[in-house]
Amino acid sequence: MTQMALSGHDLIFATSFGYMDSVINVAKKFPKVKFEHATGYKRADNVATYSARFYEGRAVIGHVAGKMTKSNKIGDIASFPIPEVIRGINSAYIHAKKANPSVEFKIVWVYMWFDPGKEGDAAKALIDRGVDVIMQHTDSTAPMAVAEEAGASALGQASNMGQFMPNPRISSIINNWSLYYVRRTRAAMDGSWSSQDTWDGNRSGHGRDW
Repeated sequence: MTQMALSGHDLIFATSFGYMDSVINVAKKFPKVKFEHATGYKRADNVATYSARFYEGRAVIGHVAGKMTKSNKIGDIASFPIPEVIRGINSAYIHAKKANPSVEFKIVWVYMWFDPGKEGDAAKALIDRGVDVIMQHTDSTAPMAVAEEAGASALGQASNMGQFMPNPRISSIINNWSLYYVRRTRAAMDGSWSSQDTWDGNRSGHGRDW
């Protein structure tokens, strides 16, 4: 981010929760540069935050998983125990339970956003515990590969993961940030940009952005 600011960038998007303190520290050094931080909660005059109501998508895949499971055991590969992830687990569980009152949730924490080795091991551990539908809040396709080998089903995260169709992939959550980026870039260009906290979802005025 420092290199970007020094090389003349006027607007910088930091796209992971883990960048939060770095964003704040760099922003102090470059008060004329605008920063946008995804999923964080710290703001400054030149730092805005943005997120999506990911739990809405988790509700949908929870319902699907509840309908799909034959063992009544659903597994979730979780990244970090932060509000975004915990909300997603709760939402998926609530809606899976509504679809199938016999459902049990098994959760494995990997403390990484992307680590194919850990994600694959987590998927194997879940399958060993009787899980036949796996969802994930991590970004590699390793759980899909493990599910395919074991004859289980899976729900992807962050990308299409369509190479595993028609089995084991049922569907995937994909976050489309592009319209938000366009809107905020235009605001920076026309002088209307301000530090704010954006948390949009399907029912909000900007739901189409997500």
